[in-house]
Amino acid sequence: MSDSSAVGSEAGAGTEAEAGTGSRGLLFRGSDVEELSDLIRVRFAPHRLAVLADHPLDGRFRRVHEGTVAIYELGYGSEVDVTPEAPLDFYNVHAPLAGGGAVTVNGKSLSSPLSIAGPGQKLTMRWSHDSVNRTLIIPRQSIDQALAVRLGDQPQKPLDFAPVFDERADAVRAWLNVVQHFAEFAGSALAARSPLAIRHFEQLLVNGLLDAQPHMLSEAVAGRDRVALPSAVRRAAVFCAEHAGEPVSVADMAQAARVGVRSLREGFRTHMDTTPLAYLRSVRLDLARRDLLAVAEGQVSQTVTDVALRWGFTHLGRFTGHYRKAYGETPSQTVRSARPVR
Repeated sequence: MSDSSAVGSEAGAGTEAEAGTGSRGLLFRGSDVEELSDLIRVRFAPHRLAVLADHPLDGRFRRVHEGTVAIYELGYGSEVDVTPEAPLDFYNVHAPLAGGGAVTVNGKSLSSPLSIAGPGQKLTMRWSHDSVNRTLIIPRQSIDQALAVRLGDQPQKPLDFAPVFDERADAVRAWLNVVQHFAEFAGSALAARSPLAIRHFEQLLVNGLLDAQPHMLSEAVAGRDRVALPSAVRRAAVFCAEHAGEPVSVADMAQAARVGVRSLREGFRTHMDTTPLAYLRSVRLDLARRDLLAVAEGQVSQTVTDVALRWGFTHLGRFTGHYRKAYGETPSQTVRSARPVR
């Protein structure tokens, strides 16, 4: 087994020289649990690392790229539990390259370790001895800035992505290919000479993630809600998406839109042919459907009641009626039959 101290010291001494555009380098190779944990703490977050197997750690930690998006590759060579000590303050994407693992977000076990967790969420992981993960670290600011360009305003809350990536979806597969190509490009001579190309690649990763993986602002980001909406109506619509799981009144929406209640109602009637509360209900129905489809695909384990209550539908009969009218089937029918992914 390799002696980790020499590699660790070399990595520490070369960190500043290697960091930056297109850099990639071995940060750790060996069996020193504390040294590996310290390196992960600096680059990811404070955490607890517990080796579960009888045989010692045989870890490898490699930096692929560090910039506005960071990419690392990490394997432990032993079965481990990894638990961040606090909720995340960044977006963490796991793209397994080998082996297996189990990921839990906010206490819910995910069906696949190919996953994303974001700011404010609690993450726990168990990785098999042969697992190797490509991990992306995306600061909240990078996502917020991309959303501000798309929507015209900075979001008030961190974006809530669907936690599991569905590899059957064409858009997801394409985005994962971009990640792979960037990992290859980051170590090239061209990347070292072209910081502008690196920045474009980073923006492609961030914006591609917003378009490929479902989240609470998917409709607005894709421009499928409405185009050229007045700023007040747009601000109210974004507020609905960000606060759909909370008690929201028309007055709350008007305050977020920075107009009076009467003006807001007139804006929704004129430009969206609906009322503010009916629009809020449609947003909640869309989010409920997203969750029910995830249940149908086995990505999460929840009941129809769990999903309804999460999105503010306390009267299950009315929820079923609104849902059937919107989607032509009941919530239970959605759960029983997963739809093909495109």
